[in-house]
Amino acid sequence: MRTRLAAVALALAFVFTSTALSEDNKPPAGFTALFNGKNTDGWKGHTTMKERATKTPEELTKLQEVRSKTASEHWKAADGAIHCDGKGGVSLVTDKDYGNFELMVDWKIEKNGDSGLYLRGQPQVQIWDSENTPGAKGVDKNSGSGGLWNNPAGDKAKIPLKKADKPVGEWNTFHITVVGDEVTIKLNGELVVDKGKLLNYWDKGKPVPEKGPVELQFHGDPLWFKNIYIKPIFPR
Repeated sequence: MRTRLAAVALALAFVFTSTALSEDNKPPAGFTALFNGKNTDGWKGHTTMKERATKTPEELTKLQEVRSKTASEHWKAADGAIHCDGKGGVSLVTDKDYGNFELMVDWKIEKNGDSGLYLRGQPQVQIWDSENTPGAKGVDKNSGSGGLWNNPAGDKAKIPLKKADKPVGEWNTFHITVVGDEVTIKLNGELVVDKGKLLNYWDKGKPVPEKGPVELQFHGDPLWFKNIYIKPIFPR
Protein backbone atom coordinates (compact mmCIF):
# COMPACT_ATOMS: atom_id res chain seq x y z
CA MET A 1 0.00 0.00 0.00
CA ARG A 2 2.77 2.43 0.94
CA THR A 3 4.55 1.70 -2.31
CA ARG A 4 1.36 2.35 -4.29
CA LEU A 5 0.67 5.62 -2.42
CA ALA A 6 4.24 6.75 -2.98
CA ALA A 7 3.92 6.02 -6.69
CA VAL A 8 0.64 7.97 -6.88
CA ALA A 9 2.17 10.91 -5.01
CA LEU A 10 5.16 10.90 -7.35
CA ALA A 11 2.92 10.80 -10.39
CA LEU A 12 0.82 13.71 -9.09
CA ALA A 13 3.95 15.71 -8.35
CA PHE A 14 5.18 15.09 -11.88
CA VAL A 15 1.85 16.18 -13.37
CA PHE A 16 1.81 19.31 -11.21
CA THR A 17 5.38 20.20 -12.11
CA SER A 18 4.82 19.60 -15.81
CA THR A 19 1.66 21.71 -15.74
CA ALA A 20 3.44 24.53 -13.93
CA LEU A 21 6.31 24.49 -16.39
CA SER A 22 3.94 24.44 -19.36
CA GLU A 23 2.45 27.74 -18.18
CA ASP A 24 5.76 29.58 -18.47
CA ASN A 25 6.02 32.06 -21.34
CA LYS A 26 2.28 31.98 -22.00
CA PRO A 27 1.01 35.57 -21.69
CA PRO A 28 -2.01 36.59 -19.63
CA ALA A 29 -5.02 37.98 -21.49
CA GLY A 30 -4.20 41.28 -23.19
CA PHE A 31 -0.43 40.78 -23.01
CA THR A 32 2.04 39.70 -25.71
CA ALA A 33 5.01 37.44 -24.96
CA LEU A 34 8.35 39.07 -25.79
CA PHE A 35 10.10 35.72 -25.26
CA ASN A 36 8.73 32.53 -26.80
CA GLY A 37 10.55 30.19 -24.40
CA LYS A 38 12.54 28.56 -27.21
CA ASN A 39 14.92 31.11 -28.74
CA THR A 40 15.78 34.81 -28.72
CA ASP A 41 13.78 35.74 -31.82
CA GLY A 42 12.60 39.33 -31.44
CA TRP A 43 15.75 40.37 -29.55
CA LYS A 44 19.11 41.78 -30.62
CA GLY A 45 22.33 43.19 -29.22
CA HIS A 46 21.91 46.66 -27.79
CA THR A 47 22.70 50.01 -29.28
CA THR A 48 22.10 52.96 -26.98
CA MET A 49 19.59 55.73 -27.62
CA LYS A 50 22.57 58.09 -27.94
CA GLU A 51 24.15 55.90 -30.59
CA ARG A 52 20.86 55.65 -32.44
CA ALA A 53 20.56 59.44 -32.48
CA THR A 54 24.12 60.35 -33.46
CA LYS A 55 25.46 57.67 -35.81
CA THR A 56 24.82 57.50 -39.53
CA PRO A 57 22.53 54.71 -40.75
CA GLU A 58 25.56 52.88 -42.14
CA GLU A 59 27.49 53.18 -38.88
CA LEU A 60 24.48 52.07 -36.87
CA THR A 61 23.86 49.05 -39.11
CA LYS A 62 27.47 47.91 -38.76
CA LEU A 63 27.46 48.42 -34.99
CA GLN A 64 24.17 46.57 -34.69
CA GLU A 65 25.56 43.58 -36.56
CA VAL A 66 28.60 43.39 -34.29
CA ARG A 67 26.58 43.74 -31.07
CA SER A 68 23.95 41.22 -32.17
CA LYS A 69 26.62 38.67 -33.06
CA THR A 70 28.20 39.04 -29.63
CA ALA A 71 24.81 38.88 -27.91
CA SER A 72 23.96 35.64 -29.73
CA GLU A 73 27.10 34.04 -28.29
CA HIS A 74 26.29 34.87 -24.66
CA TRP A 75 22.49 35.13 -24.40
CA LYS A 76 20.86 31.75 -24.96
CA ALA A 77 17.41 30.26 -24.52
CA ALA A 78 17.60 27.24 -22.21
CA ASP A 79 15.04 25.47 -20.02
CA GLY A 80 12.35 28.01 -20.84
CA ALA A 81 14.44 31.05 -19.87
CA ILE A 82 16.85 33.50 -21.45
CA HIS A 83 20.24 32.94 -19.84
CA CYS A 84 23.23 35.29 -20.01
CA ASP A 85 26.55 33.67 -19.17
CA GLY A 86 27.93 36.92 -17.76
CA LYS A 87 30.37 37.48 -20.61
CA GLY A 88 30.51 39.47 -23.84
CA GLY A 89 29.70 42.95 -22.60
CA VAL A 90 26.47 43.28 -24.62
CA SER A 91 22.92 43.74 -23.35
CA LEU A 92 19.85 42.31 -25.08
CA VAL A 93 17.09 44.59 -26.40
CA THR A 94 13.76 44.13 -28.12
CA ASP A 95 13.58 44.57 -31.87
CA LYS A 96 10.58 46.86 -31.36
CA ASP A 97 10.22 50.15 -29.49
CA TYR A 98 7.47 50.73 -26.94
CA GLY A 99 5.85 53.83 -25.47
CA ASN A 100 3.33 53.50 -22.65
CA PHE A 101 2.97 49.93 -21.44
CA GLU A 102 2.62 47.35 -18.72
CA LEU A 103 5.58 44.98 -18.50
CA MET A 104 5.81 41.74 -16.58
CA VAL A 105 9.08 39.83 -16.27
CA ASP A 106 10.53 37.11 -14.07
CA TRP A 107 14.24 37.29 -13.24
CA LYS A 108 16.83 35.40 -11.25
CA ILE A 109 20.42 36.15 -10.23
CA GLU A 110 23.24 34.47 -8.33
CA LYS A 111 25.05 35.76 -5.24
CA ASN A 112 26.54 39.21 -5.93
CA GLY A 113 24.49 39.38 -9.13
CA ASP A 114 23.81 42.77 -10.69
CA SER A 115 21.60 43.67 -13.64
CA GLY A 116 18.62 45.80 -14.57
CA LEU A 117 15.86 46.59 -17.03
CA TYR A 118 15.99 49.59 -19.36
CA LEU A 119 12.63 51.20 -20.17
CA ARG A 120 12.37 53.06 -23.48
CA GLY A 121 16.13 52.56 -23.68
CA GLN A 122 16.68 54.43 -20.41
CA PRO A 123 18.59 52.91 -17.46
CA GLN A 124 17.37 51.38 -15.24
CA VAL A 125 15.13 49.37 -12.98
CA GLN A 126 17.73 47.92 -10.63
CA ILE A 127 18.24 44.18 -10.15
CA TRP A 128 20.89 43.16 -7.67
CA ASP A 129 21.93 41.16 -4.64
CA SER A 130 21.99 44.25 -2.42
CA GLU A 131 22.82 42.27 0.72
CA ASN A 132 26.20 41.22 -0.62
CA THR A 133 26.98 43.84 -3.27
CA PRO A 134 26.10 47.35 -2.11
CA GLY A 135 26.52 49.45 -5.23
CA ALA A 136 27.17 52.90 -3.83
CA LYS A 137 28.49 54.51 -0.68
CA GLY A 138 25.73 55.35 1.75
CA VAL A 139 23.14 53.00 0.20
CA ASP A 140 21.57 50.56 2.64
CA LYS A 141 22.74 47.10 1.62
CA ASN A 142 19.22 45.81 2.31
CA SER A 143 17.54 48.31 -0.02
CA GLY A 144 16.65 45.61 -2.52
CA SER A 145 15.79 45.65 -6.22
CA GLY A 146 13.30 47.69 -8.21
CA GLY A 147 14.47 51.28 -7.78
CA LEU A 148 15.19 53.62 -10.70
CA TRP A 149 18.88 53.39 -9.96
CA ASN A 150 20.15 56.03 -12.39
CA ASN A 151 17.93 58.76 -10.99
CA PRO A 152 19.89 61.36 -8.99
CA ALA A 153 20.66 60.94 -5.31
CA GLY A 154 17.70 61.97 -3.19
CA ASP A 155 15.14 61.17 -5.88
CA LYS A 156 12.24 59.26 -4.30
CA ALA A 157 12.34 56.54 -6.96
CA LYS A 158 16.07 55.76 -6.75
CA ILE A 159 15.73 53.52 -3.69
CA PRO A 160 12.74 51.13 -3.48
CA LEU A 161 10.07 51.75 -0.86
CA LYS A 162 10.80 48.34 0.66
CA LYS A 163 12.90 45.28 0.04
CA ALA A 164 10.71 42.70 -1.69
CA ASP A 165 13.38 40.44 -3.21
CA LYS A 166 13.21 36.69 -2.77
CA PRO A 167 16.40 34.91 -1.67
CA VAL A 168 19.16 34.88 -4.26
CA GLY A 169 18.72 32.00 -6.68
CA GLU A 170 14.90 32.16 -6.61
CA TRP A 171 12.68 33.68 -9.27
CA ASN A 172 11.35 37.21 -8.78
CA THR A 173 8.59 39.00 -10.67
CA PHE A 174 8.39 42.62 -11.77
CA HIS A 175 5.13 44.28 -12.80
CA ILE A 176 6.03 47.66 -14.29
CA THR A 177 3.70 50.36 -15.60
CA VAL A 178 5.06 53.19 -17.75
CA VAL A 179 2.77 56.10 -18.66
CA GLY A 180 4.36 59.29 -19.95
CA ASP A 181 7.39 59.81 -17.76
CA GLU A 182 5.88 58.07 -14.72
CA VAL A 183 6.91 54.57 -13.69
CA THR A 184 5.21 52.38 -11.09
CA ILE A 185 6.96 49.16 -10.10
CA LYS A 186 5.80 46.17 -8.11
CA LEU A 187 8.25 43.45 -7.11
CA ASN A 188 6.73 40.13 -6.08
CA GLY A 189 3.41 41.91 -5.56
CA GLU A 190 4.87 44.66 -3.34
CA LEU A 191 4.88 48.33 -4.40
CA VAL A 192 8.51 49.47 -4.57
CA VAL A 193 8.24 52.58 -6.80
CA ASP A 194 5.11 54.75 -6.90
CA LYS A 195 4.95 56.97 -9.98
CA GLY A 196 8.68 57.62 -10.13
CA LYS A 197 10.14 59.83 -12.83
CA LEU A 198 11.65 58.18 -15.90
CA LEU A 199 14.52 60.46 -16.94
CA ASN A 200 16.37 60.92 -20.22
CA TYR A 201 19.74 59.45 -19.36
CA TRP A 202 21.36 59.98 -22.76
CA ASP A 203 20.27 63.58 -23.30
CA LYS A 204 19.98 64.95 -19.79
CA GLY A 205 17.47 67.70 -19.16
CA LYS A 206 15.38 66.86 -22.22
CA PRO A 207 12.08 64.96 -22.16
CA VAL A 208 12.31 61.19 -22.14
CA PRO A 209 11.73 59.71 -25.63
CA GLU A 210 8.16 58.75 -26.42
CA LYS A 211 9.31 55.26 -27.42
CA GLY A 212 12.31 53.00 -26.97
CA PRO A 213 13.26 49.34 -26.50
CA VAL A 214 13.05 47.16 -23.42
CA GLU A 215 16.54 46.05 -22.46
CA LEU A 216 17.86 43.18 -20.36
CA GLN A 217 21.05 44.63 -18.94
CA PHE A 218 24.42 42.93 -19.09
CA HIS A 219 26.47 43.70 -15.98
CA GLY A 220 29.10 40.99 -15.99
CA ASP A 221 27.07 38.40 -14.05
CA PRO A 222 25.05 35.29 -14.99
CA LEU A 223 21.35 36.17 -15.36
CA TRP A 224 18.04 34.49 -16.15
CA PHE A 225 14.81 35.98 -17.48
CA LYS A 226 11.49 34.41 -18.45
CA ASN A 227 7.76 35.18 -18.67
CA ILE A 228 8.41 38.52 -20.36
CA TYR A 229 5.05 40.01 -21.27
CA ILE A 230 4.04 43.46 -22.51
CA LYS A 231 0.72 45.24 -23.00
CA PRO A 232 0.70 48.64 -24.71
CA ILE A 233 -1.31 51.38 -23.00
CA PHE A 234 -3.00 53.66 -25.52
CA PRO A 235 -4.18 57.20 -24.70
CA ARG A 236 -7.90 57.60 -24.32
